[in-house]
Amino acid sequence: MRTTPRRLLTALALTPMLAGCFVSGEDGPGASGAPGADGRLRIALAVPPVQALSPYSNDATVLSKLSVAEGLTALDEDGAAAPALAKSWARKDDTTWVFQLRKATFQDGTDVTAESVVNALDHANEAETKPRVLSDITLTAKADDTDTVTITTKTADPVLPLRLASPALGILAEKAYAADGTVSPVGTGTGPFTITRLTGKTKATLDRYDGYWGGKAKTSGIDVSWIADGTARANALRGGDVDIAEWIPTAQAKLLDAKTRHEVPSVRTDSLILNTGGGLLADAGLRAAARAAVDGGVLVDSVFGGYADPAQGLFGPAVSWAADRRVEVTGRAKAATTTQVKAETKGRTLRLATYTNRAELPEAASVLQQQLEKAGFTVKQDVREYTQMEADLLAGKYDALVFSRVTLLDTGDAVAYLASDFTRDGVYNIAGLKDTEVDKAIKSAAAEGDTAERQKKIMRAEAEILRTDAVVPLVHEKVVQGISGDVEGVLLDPRERSLVDVDTHLK
Repeated sequence: MRTTPRRLLTALALTPMLAGCFVSGEDGPGASGAPGADGRLRIALAVPPVQALSPYSNDATVLSKLSVAEGLTALDEDGAAAPALAKSWARKDDTTWVFQLRKATFQDGTDVTAESVVNALDHANEAETKPRVLSDITLTAKADDTDTVTITTKTADPVLPLRLASPALGILAEKAYAADGTVSPVGTGTGPFTITRLTGKTKATLDRYDGYWGGKAKTSGIDVSWIADGTARANALRGGDVDIAEWIPTAQAKLLDAKTRHEVPSVRTDSLILNTGGGLLADAGLRAAARAAVDGGVLVDSVFGGYADPAQGLFGPAVSWAADRRVEVTGRAKAATTTQVKAETKGRTLRLATYTNRAELPEAASVLQQQLEKAGFTVKQDVREYTQMEADLLAGKYDALVFSRVTLLDTGDAVAYLASDFTRDGVYNIAGLKDTEVDKAIKSAAAEGDTAERQKKIMRAEAEILRTDAVVPLVHEKVVQGISGDVEGVLLDPRERSLVDVDTHLK
């Protein structure tokens, strides 16, 4: 019996909880726009691969959404760790955990063993760009016998089983890891679907893996197209060219038949990230002026068509414990006046970036540009497809970024998000934030094992981050997924980590 049944993940879609590729020149199945051949699903995804679906990039979520790769653990409907490739585990002491593996095979036919798990985790640790989920922790894995893995951490990590559920820590077969550091999930995962063809950033073909430990999938395969333009994704669904289209733009949502439009409470927060590490907004007073000028509330109806809530902080209504534990933000820098902004910037341009993969963001950026210019800034936008600008974002080449982030994506635990995005050593620290009090608050939350106390410390860390004006929360999104009426069993997940599994199929 499967330990992470579809009904658990389906429950994620129904309640806002979280309380506690084609070969070049070839056509693949379903390419003509006719219903998927042999019961194959056709899916349109929004963000093209950055690194050929490497788990160490943002591509990792694709491997999770399409049920290609698995970690030692998964997340259940309450956001708690559930068995996946590990059937059980126990904590021996503050820094030591022992995991017992189930009988499973990789899609290349080799067995999942303790050695293969150690190999996968070692490669993640040694990756040139560390996965975000490992930003705040150092772990060491050791094979005790064929089916037993001991994992130790340098410091106490009460939520290690949650961390191991991250899509970035999926366990792949030995042949996935090349000597040059690249990682290929093609035919090397353990999930019910195996990638058989991948062509650049446009298409992928997945076939059912009949050796999956959790049972045979109901669909014979999946044909994936990456369509960055949201209107084009919606049109593909309306025209019958795809069966599932993710992230339907809010402007297109109401044009879909009600039966194909599925609103999902999401842990996604859209924010204005301000570059504290260099450029115009390294000045705290100018950052404060930018924060004071921005009103995200006007975006709810004008840009998102009501499919969003005004921002309450970094964590919105889908993280139900956050509101009662929110901490007042104090100690912010005094905002420069309009006259002071003009005098201090002396006509220098504030470089405002965003990306096109989420259709609402460029429109939001235009609204924010007007607000910032009213406060005395001279603003120039740079709007491109995300994969074209990620390196520049991480290199601090912009002053501000209109950014959409699934806050509980990496582990289901908020600390990993805070550590990767806002600590001085965070691998996704686009804001370039280096603040001792922020680091201290996040470290304190990371060490806390009691759930209620951990949540309180997370909210104290949120207040410290907001104090710096490194981020200005704008709205909490409600994601709209487009699903044909011919499809059953799609996973509507607030964390946006799951989309199809063994039970997803055409009627």
